[in-house]
Amino acid sequence: MGEVDAAFIQDPPHRPKLSTIQAEGIPIIDLSPITNHRVSDPSAIEGLVKEIGSACNEWGFFQVTNHGVPLTLRQNIEKASKLFFAQSAEEKRKVSRNESSPAGYYDTEHTKNVRDWKEVFDFLAKEPTFIPVTSDEHDDRVNQWTNQSPEYPLNFRVVTQEYIQEMEKLSFKILELIALSLGLEAKRFEEFFIKDQTSFIRLNHYPPCPYPDLALGVGRHKDPGALTILAQDGVGGLEVRRKADQEWIRVKPTPDAYIINIGDTVQVWSNDAYGSVDHRVVVNSEKERFSIPFFFFPAHDTEVKPLEELINEQNPSKYRPYKWGKFLVHRGNSNFKKQNEENIQIYHYKIA
Repeated sequence: MGEVDAAFIQDPPHRPKLSTIQAEGIPIIDLSPITNHRVSDPSAIEGLVKEIGSACNEWGFFQVTNHGVPLTLRQNIEKASKLFFAQSAEEKRKVSRNESSPAGYYDTEHTKNVRDWKEVFDFLAKEPTFIPVTSDEHDDRVNQWTNQSPEYPLNFRVVTQEYIQEMEKLSFKILELIALSLGLEAKRFEEFFIKDQTSFIRLNHYPPCPYPDLALGVGRHKDPGALTILAQDGVGGLEVRRKADQEWIRVKPTPDAYIINIGDTVQVWSNDAYGSVDHRVVVNSEKERFSIPFFFFPAHDTEVKPLEELINEQNPSKYRPYKWGKFLVHRGNSNFKKQNEENIQIYHYKIA
């Protein structure tokens, strides 16, 4: 995270293309069949599973409504985010993250990284979070990462922890639907997260940019984890690269909805049945933008590989196994230490 960055940029900066399609694009899926406990309709749940499977296959992205996350909690975390970022740079940098303490504040101006036009604050879902010391597969040492909490707003830690709990609940619900859509047991993915998950939440602030044609809020990338759950404000700016024709599609904000995208880890688990897709954030010349992604990451010692139930002689494994924590550290070293090496991607584990 930090420059050990979760949204790991894959390429040099990509300036926005003027050919972006202004369309609602990604599917909007109603989760009420599993969140409204007064209704028990097996056919509705079956239809929901099909919708999720279709969205994962065709887009890798979808929005969810009636998701069960209390609106007050979302409003609280959004308010806390705005109050924190409204402080002076000096105050915010008191909780700056660094190589040894990757949770905390980060801004492009302070690090001279002009790749992205934004400032962020990262907060770990589990404290401590266990992560390998090195990417060396023969080194078993583990670090313990802990959170930093700003002095202001006063209830920052409590509000953030409460919100993270709801994000975890929603993540498990989404993963159950994805598992069922693949013909797996509903809780097939649970074992990878139930102990020592490496998930975290990120508060994003994109100030108005005087040169929107020369910068991006976040450059083109794919997310490495299992799921990302995004809360964005009404300003918008997220663009998704449509699989069908590789066009960039602007995602229209839906009030109170969450945007879900599957990451590289689900792509590997599903043996390419579902794929993660490129996305980016464009900046606005007049309005500031806030967003809050939750990155659902497995435990550091998880061996990521195609699931046995999804491979056979006709559909052999397409990836070599890798340890999630080692993969994460390798990518972090490439980003944070600016090592002169290609950032590791899942295609490096692809079986020819």
